[in-house]
Amino acid sequence: MADPKKPAPRDEVTGVETTGHEWDGIEELNLPAPRWWLLVFLLTVIWAVGYWVVYPAWPTLSGNTKGSAGWTSYKKLAHEQAEITERRGEFAAKIKSHSLEEIQQDPELYAFAVAGGKTMFKENCAACHGTGAQGGHGYPNLNDDDWLWGGDLNAIYTTIRQGVRSTHADTRNSQMPAFGEMLSRDQVSNIADHVLSLSSGQGDNAEGAALYQQNCSSCHGAEGKGNRQLGAPNLADAIWLYKGDKAAVMQQINHPRHGVMPNWDTRLPDETIKQLTIYVHSLGGGEKDAPKQ
Repeated sequence: MADPKKPAPRDEVTGVETTGHEWDGIEELNLPAPRWWLLVFLLTVIWAVGYWVVYPAWPTLSGNTKGSAGWTSYKKLAHEQAEITERRGEFAAKIKSHSLEEIQQDPELYAFAVAGGKTMFKENCAACHGTGAQGGHGYPNLNDDDWLWGGDLNAIYTTIRQGVRSTHADTRNSQMPAFGEMLSRDQVSNIADHVLSLSSGQGDNAEGAALYQQNCSSCHGAEGKGNRQLGAPNLADAIWLYKGDKAAVMQQINHPRHGVMPNWDTRLPDETIKQLTIYVHSLGGGEKDAPKQ
């Protein structure tokens, strides 16, 4: 047993007292933890005890300790969702009361409309137009500059709201005659050659050009650039809804396919239709509003 009156041995190098323990000539220095470290440790212990009292912590037979604050992650989530819902309600009210042009000119409102429209598009429109609005066979690409009924804000809004060949009283509507019932196969073939030449500049023929002017120019225009008032597509831009080879063009001339887009005014509130309009317009193919007459 060590003599308590005898001074503790000191390390020759550091001059610090040792504990008296030695392993193979290596002695253990008697260095207590710094006071600041002990203070911090005690504070963390006190904080932990306080946390156990205030917040849910210890498991029990009936679940866990509830804590004096009554906090739960479910309550926190519900509170945050309520804040988001309230915030969305404020923006939705503004969108409902503002015109499309006013929404577009308000950066904060515009950003909200684009974000909301993107979500609504995936829920309601992506099944036909694709998640990126790239379209597909028989479904228009909404990213390009080719528009059947116009690509300004008001035109897009009207198309979404009233639909195309839908049940809406004022739906967009156009019907192309089945020329296969009126023209011979050779005549349809010649018209197809002329139509394809409008975008390629090759393969035109005089008979096809004459037949086109007699039967097609009243809707598609003398140069084949279409008519948005009638929903007649532009035939001179090499953008095709049902492919652009001769067989597909002849099929459309013989027995036209008429797509149907539902009217969304009976399914979605007006503020949602406005958000969809803003989003579709923002994709890259949207046009400036036509000048008012």
